[in-house]
Amino acid sequence: MRVHLDENWSETLRRFPENGMGHQRVDVLLRGGRKVKDVLVFNAEEMEWPDDRPVRSGDIDEMAPSD
Repeated sequence: MRVHLDENWSETLRRFPENGMGHQRVDVLLRGGRKVKDVLVFNAEEMEWPDDRPVRSGDIDEMAPSD
């Protein structure tokens, strides 16, 4: 499922390194404490959410570059 990210997350992602041409891999911490590792983001705007449970940009508490 693709999730369109709010501009504030796009600004944050633009400061992170790219893992390839136009994409990044990030770890996402959701409100409530759930952490999802190695999530693919395209052009700092669209996140490829790997889980069946829906998520919105507003559900995200924090993002960090994946190791």
